[in-house]
Formats: sequence, C-alpha cells, structure tokens
Amino acid sequence: MPRHESRLTRSETVAEDTQAFYLSRPRGFDYRSGQSMLVALDGATHVFSIASAPHEPELMFATRMRRTEFKRALGRMAIGARLRIDGPHGLLELHDDARRPAVFLAGGIGITPFLSMARHAAHERLPHLIYLFYSNRRPQDAPFLDELASLERANPGFRLVPTVTQAEAEQNWRGETGPIGRNLLERHVADLTSPVYYYAGPPGMAAAMQSMLAALGAREDDIRSEEFYGY
Repeated sequence: MPRHESRLTRSETVAEDTQAFYLSRPRGFDYRSGQSMLVALDGATHVFSIASAPHEPELMFATRMRRTEFKRALGRMAIGARLRIDGPHGLLELHDDARRPAVFLAGGIGITPFLSMARHAAHERLPHLIYLFYSNRRPQDAPFLDELASLERANPGFRLVPTVTQAEAEQNWRGETGPIGRNLLERHVADLTSPVYYYAGPPGMAAAMQSMLAALGAREDDIRSEEFYGY
C-alpha cells in the first residue's frame, strides 16, 4: 500500500484517558468502513482502526493514552503537525447479504472499527440489521457512547446494547451489566445461528469472544475479528 502524508487537524477527549485524533485525508486515500491504517510518527509506527466513515472528509482514529513513547509523541503533536499513514489494511467489513444480521462484539477501544461501520450503515441507509454489544468497565470509559446512542435513534436497523462490568460503582447506570456472554446475546438476538459475528478488543476479550462463539456453534466463515495489541 502507498504511504501518504497527512496533518493533524484537531484532537479531543472521547472517554477517560482516551483521545480521538483527526487527520487531513490525503487525495486518493480510499478505504472501507472497518479497515485500519499504519500511522508513522517520529520513526515509530502503530496500527489504528479508522473510526471515521468513508464518506467523511477527515480521517479519525482513537486510542487509550498509555505511557508509551509513541503515545507520548502523539499527545505532544501540535495542530498542523505532519505524520505519515500507510493503508488501508484489513478485512473487517460488513458482509453483503443483508438477509443475515450482523452482531458486533466490542470491548473498550475495540469500538473504533464498529463506529466507522455504524456511521457508514446510517449514511448509506444499508438494509442490514446490526446489533452492537459494547462492553466497558464504566460508562466514562466508553468512547463514543453518546454518539452510538444517537445513531441507534437515527437508524432503525441499528441496535446498541452497552454493558458495564463495574456497575456497583455506577448507581445511575440503567443498561446491561457484566461481560459479553451467551446469556446477554440471547436476551437481545432471537436466533443466534443466523448472524455473522464480528469482534474487536484487547487479546483477553478477543479470546473470550472466540471461545463463546465456538460454543455457540458459529461457523468459522461467519466470524470476523480484529485484536488490539499495545492499545
């Protein structure tokens, strides 16, 4: 894939210790929702899912701001700073057969490819029925939760199921609690054998989703995934 030059146009906090970075979109940089790109900065590189949708003029990615050399350099970038991107990469994109529901299983910052896909589905008025199960420790740890709720209101084919795993500290939380598991899916999806499943998140969460889907009897061809290392 060709390497492109880009510039930082803005950044914002989207959850606790989580930043979204908006980049100028180089001419000819075309991608599909759910894909990723390699970002090169100060001689170091990192792969990020593209959280913006293909119809949008800017590129956006989001990340937990860990204490790594790359993340520190990212946090120091001034508006207008140059960086290079390589891509797009990846095959995590919505299936074509709209007769089959899509079930997205996202943990934390693993929401980013699914945000792109949800934005794209709403913009294109895709006929797919999409379920997004979105797990975080606490509501304040959940990037883009308010936007996803707005997308659910705007798109009758999109159903958001957020859940938190530390609900005891969140007395005002009225959503689901606990990790994503079979019981949670059964409460919201009538037939667990019909969807195409997608999951993204840190390795521990990804391994749990893989085991759960295997236990459900999901075929390998009906499972698409993206693991987030060093996020």
